[in-house]
Amino acid sequence: MARILITEDEDSLRSFVARALRLDGHETYEAADGAEGLERLSESSFDLLLSDIRMPVMDGIELAHRAASSFPDMKILLMTGYAEQRERADDLAAKIVDVVSKPFALPDIREAVARALAS
Repeated sequence: MARILITEDEDSLRSFVARALRLDGHETYEAADGAEGLERLSESSFDLLLSDIRMPVMDGIELAHRAASSFPDMKILLMTGYAEQRERADDLAAKIVDVVSKPFALPDIREAVARALAS
């Protein structure tokens, strides 16, 4: 299965998503903001970065740009609860697989991750 880094500033959501993806057999790692996520990416290799867009320190847009530049083979899937943030991700279209809208149900995020990994 895949090694997935989940970067999300909301602790409960991050844990919820990590637990769900582990049920699918994935190895999950967590970071509370974009800067911590970037640090984690430099420490190990990952198949997928699943990141919130709106976070403190470094947002998901900046993280996705840096991650795509440094790790071009890694898949990137973004999450957001804000429509305007989704539009900000448009310039990343060639670098990311998709943007998942929050709130989402457990089957939705599991399916989005499966699609991202299969692309």
